[in-house]
Amino acid sequence: MTEKVKNYLGIAIIIGILVFAYAAWSYVGTYSKSAEPSSFRSFSVSGEGKVVTVPDVAAFTFSVVTEGGKNLSQLQKENIDKTNKAIAFVKNNKVDQKDIKTEGYNITPRYQYYDCDRQVQIYPAPESTLCPPPEIVGYTIIQTVGVKVRDFSKVGDIVAGVVENGANSVSGLTFTIDDRTKAENEARAEAISKAKEKAKAIAMAGGFNIGRLLSIEEGYQPYYGYGMGGGMESVSLKSAAPAPTIEPGSQEVRIIVTLGYEIE
Repeated sequence: MTEKVKNYLGIAIIIGILVFAYAAWSYVGTYSKSAEPSSFRSFSVSGEGKVVTVPDVAAFTFSVVTEGGKNLSQLQKENIDKTNKAIAFVKNNKVDQKDIKTEGYNITPRYQYYDCDRQVQIYPAPESTLCPPPEIVGYTIIQTVGVKVRDFSKVGDIVAGVVENGANSVSGLTFTIDDRTKAENEARAEAISKAKEKAKAIAMAGGFNIGRLLSIEEGYQPYYGYGMGGGMESVSLKSAAPAPTIEPGSQEVRIIVTLGYEIE
């Protein structure tokens, strides 16, 4: 092997070693960044998206409260008959069966308690001085049904109508968005756009370039209702009343997005 060939071979070996070393260094740097994003400079920005939308579902509950003596089977029949009549009325107003749900059925005994003279301290106590235990004198049955109404023109009539048809308590009238997906997507897109604009402004003010996107986190804020959409307290009704005027108002869907970027 001539001296010239040896020199070429040595140069080729040196070049190969340098290429291998550079490739290894590049791989290690890339892997370290992907595995440990905190090992390099980064910053994060947040943006909030807000969409105002009109609720499309009104929800409320009604209850049938039946109170009487010890004949429990009779009380149950009375309660069930009134509840079924109210449910039938709701269905006749074109409320789908899937939007009617029994949420509770409770039977509670009512007791009579005796006010015994506790000053008698004779032991063992004579049978005549023993205080009798509480005695069941009757029962109270409460059946609660949840209803969703999608035709707002019928909400007031249905709320008033269930009372005329057996219910004696109406509560929890609220307005909600049945499918929030569309509103959330719009709010999310707005939040991301605002976060990106904020990141550009910070990079320009700080004199650096924005690198790759490292993370994205999303948070929700409570839904704010306007108008009557906030709900109402429980109202016990003993007789028919005029149908209330129902206004669903509007709600805000808010989403906060936080973006994390690499600083170049």
